[in-house]
Amino acid sequence: MITYEPFYKTMEEKGITEYNLIFKNGIPPGTIQRMRHGGNITLKTLDTLCFILDCDVCDIIKYEKDK
Repeated sequence: MITYEPFYKTMEEKGITEYNLIFKNGIPPGTIQRMRHGGNITLKTLDTLCFILDCDVCDIIKYEKDK
């Protein structure tokens, strides 16, 4: 299972809010909503978030084995 747990930690460390992502960087609110609920995002969105946050993919998503 893919989790976005690292995403919120990275945002906090970088001082970037969801508001900033949506209104200053053009990330659709639906994308943030899907991430909040563990939904899917595209690789293009993942690439954009890495660029905005100046981070690696592992700073946004993490794989956890299903139990």
